[in-house]
Amino acid sequence: MSHFDDSAIERFATDGFLKVEEAFPRETGERALALLWERLGLSPGRPQEWTRPVVWLEPSGEGALREVMHSARLTAALDLVVGAGGWVPRPVIGMTPVRFPHPEDSGDTGWHIDQNVPGPDNAWGVVTDRSHTFLLLLLFSEVGPDDAPTRLRVGSHRDVARVLEPYGEGGLPFFESGPILDEATAHRPEALATGLPGDAYICHPFLAHAAQRHRGSRPRFMSQVPMFLRTPLSPGGSTPLDQVTVGGRS
Repeated sequence: MSHFDDSAIERFATDGFLKVEEAFPRETGERALALLWERLGLSPGRPQEWTRPVVWLEPSGEGALREVMHSARLTAALDLVVGAGGWVPRPVIGMTPVRFPHPEDSGDTGWHIDQNVPGPDNAWGVVTDRSHTFLLLLLFSEVGPDDAPTRLRVGSHRDVARVLEPYGEGGLPFFESGPILDEATAHRPEALATGLPGDAYICHPFLAHAAQRHRGSRPRFMSQVPMFLRTPLSPGGSTPLDQVTVGGRS
């Protein structure tokens, strides 16, 4: 069941992201969620233990989590959007911010794009239009509008491309880029990364996105995976992502 209709790449080019339903089997997602609860050291049946707005879990390739990253449907979707051979297979999921129903803001809800190039000594902390990565969101729990879904500014990859182009390979420091990119993309409509366990969102490297406070009743488990490109983005490149980016500049 890895078929995608002809409009999928068009939606990605227009919106800057593509939702992939059942990117990995629901049953695999259920086993993965059980592992994440175990690593968390908390229980879904004891909400009195949920005392913080967010808890971050480190990347892992244990058991079902590794199966997720090798799903045939997810692989087909990545090949469609990024190009077969254009991305580096990854055996582990990314950092998983588990967001809980909580009255306090977690302090990490600003609009941004992810750090996307290695700097001196391979340290990360810069955003440029020569991105080495793109973002993959993996849902391990059901996520509704009140369950702290990641916010996505539809079509914002076009604005971000224009903002970053003059900075070239030097780019912008990550913490300085947030307010600049927020202002440049504020006019864009907002979508929410909602869905069921097993769903995924493939995001263009320049898609502006942000977390938000949890207003629901069930903890949200979603991994944010930095996927590496075989070849960094290039304004004159020929990969599917390059073409989307170039098209967005016009």
